[in-house]
Amino acid sequence: MNGADVRFYTSVLMRRSPYLAAITAAVLAIAVAVAFVLPPVYRASAKILVEAPQIPADLARSTVAIQAVQQLQIIRQEITTRNDLLKLADKLEIYAPSKEPPADEDIVNDMRSRITFEEIVLGAPDGGGPAASVFSVAFAAAEPVLAAEVANELVDLILFKQQQQRTGRAAETVQFFNQEVARLGLDLNLIEAEILKFKNENSDTLPDSLEFRRNQQTSRQERLISLEREESDLLGKRSSLAESYALTGQLPDGEAATPEQQMLLQLNRALADQLAIFSETSPNILALRRRITSLQETLQGRQAQEAQPSSKKKRHSTFDLQVSYIDERLRAIARERAAITESIGALTKSITATPASETVLNSFERNRANLQTQYNTAIARRAEALMGEKIEKRSDGGRFSILERATPPESPETPKRLRIALMGAVGGVGLAVAFVALLEFLNGTIRRPVELAIMLGHKPIATIPYISTAEENRFAIRRTLAAVLPAAAVPALLTAIHYLYLPLSVMAQSAFGWLAAMG
Repeated sequence: MNGADVRFYTSVLMRRSPYLAAITAAVLAIAVAVAFVLPPVYRASAKILVEAPQIPADLARSTVAIQAVQQLQIIRQEITTRNDLLKLADKLEIYAPSKEPPADEDIVNDMRSRITFEEIVLGAPDGGGPAASVFSVAFAAAEPVLAAEVANELVDLILFKQQQQRTGRAAETVQFFNQEVARLGLDLNLIEAEILKFKNENSDTLPDSLEFRRNQQTSRQERLISLEREESDLLGKRSSLAESYALTGQLPDGEAATPEQQMLLQLNRALADQLAIFSETSPNILALRRRITSLQETLQGRQAQEAQPSSKKKRHSTFDLQVSYIDERLRAIARERAAITESIGALTKSITATPASETVLNSFERNRANLQTQYNTAIARRAEALMGEKIEKRSDGGRFSILERATPPESPETPKRLRIALMGAVGGVGLAVAFVALLEFLNGTIRRPVELAIMLGHKPIATIPYISTAEENRFAIRRTLAAVLPAAAVPALLTAIHYLYLPLSVMAQSAFGWLAAMG
């Protein structure tokens, strides 16, 4: 671009300066009007400190597993629900100045657009990860006091819900383990009752008494063998007595034996046999010794009374008595053998049934052991839950605290009036230049030698410029002032209206605020 082009474009701008001034002034006036008419928006913010658990987890662990940051995110979703936002708006009368209260859906959307959350992560001093986090809760409103009140109300609501959630979860955990302990305790009582009932109904086949019953079976078998041997001896003796008395008319030993003597002999033999099986302190041994002592005293008294030898009639009576005693003893042996045989059969039956009873009892015991383990675990977990509940009630398990409450801001966050005015000025200049460029593009008049040479195809010898008169210059100046002065007077007029007629400005701000709230 040469100097001629610069002079040409400069002349174009000077010639079109009324348009430039008018458009720039109009856009600037509109921007200034918008900057002054837009209602101010104040934003107040409060800060919440999210602290780590106060008690180390290896000493006492909280039963609420959720992290504090995650819990804050959940609470954030809860407090921005429809019902909570409507309650908050109604409590603080946020939309009370409106002539017509907006619809609930509009209130919810507007409240959500005004509330902002921002997380500030603080690093640990040793660089090992975040030790604490700071959350900023802000609210935007047309009045600074209202913005601060809503922000503080949101912070209080967050702290309340956080404490309510953590203590509620801890209490639910304790209640759950209380129910588990009660249920497992009831199951333990039921299975112990079943075990007791089974033991009472099957007391003869329990595995605990198996060894005792086997010993009883062995002793009864040995006693049965002893009785059979005694029976054989008695039968032989009875036969010998009968044969000797039939041949000689006397007893085999030449002297008649009394029943007491025979009984004493049998008791001594029985004592010898029982000593091979039982100890001296056994009830059977003690009973036999008492009977032997009693018989010995009876025989000693009878021998003192008898002084003369026995006659033939006496011997005959003695033989009958001995035979009668042997028969009685044989019948007693038969009865005892039958009783022992029946007892051995019952013991054998109970011993055979013991494995089945042991299987059932082991099943009961295994179930009881499992329930006991679960019961002990539930008791331990309940103790941990109670400790966790105490921790949460004391707010030692990851608590929230107010780091800084919201205060009414001194200046509005928006609108940025100077920025809007500057943007209007820049935009006005750009729009004016674009309009002038469009006019020049649509103008087909030849104004430069270059354009004439292009149209004729020959270079002109000389060109004579247009020389305007003084009257034309004065008209151009008046036209420019007529275009610029009204546009420049608009911002001044709006400024005067804003400062001199404050009620009108307040009404305009309220109207624009309601329009902004509506979307």
